[in-house]
Amino acid sequence: MTDRSLVHIAFYAALIAALGLIPPVAIPFMGGVPITAQTLGVMLAGVMLGPVRGGLAVLLFLFLVALGAPFLSGGRGGLGVFQTASVGFLIGWPVGAFVAGWIMRATGEMNILLSAAIAGVIGGILVVYAFGIPGVAIMANISLAKAAAGSAVYIPGDLIKVAVTAVVVQTVARGLPGALLSRA
Repeated sequence: MTDRSLVHIAFYAALIAALGLIPPVAIPFMGGVPITAQTLGVMLAGVMLGPVRGGLAVLLFLFLVALGAPFLSGGRGGLGVFQTASVGFLIGWPVGAFVAGWIMRATGEMNILLSAAIAGVIGGILVVYAFGIPGVAIMANISLAKAAAGSAVYIPGDLIKVAVTAVVVQTVARGLPGALLSRA
């Protein structure tokens, strides 16, 4: 791994942390799982950096959180956050970033805006929810069906994050094509 790759990984880990400064909105009936802007950073990491670097950026972020850095939305950090209803989503983040990066790379011949949107939906929403919903069900002691139904409140916000991701990626690719490492 090159020094440049390490800088990109660190930058996107920092971006995810910075997005945590935006105050969360908690949904009480979902065990208090907050709606945050941080999944935007997860999507961007995967789509911009590709599968390995994107996944590593999110893993670095989660490692720092586990060490106690208050980087999660609302200033949360430490091992305790991995014992909350959010744990499934947190575990799904690096997998989602990896999948988003893989899709972005696999759709290399496709229009960047469309490719980034597809990667964001599949990696940033479907994959993350595939981990998050069971995590909520287990930690909040509710059925999978109830956890899935409750997760529906997040979909409009996540679709907005996908749109932002796609526009940002297309804009960056036009102005600085070398920064789109998922297509390199």
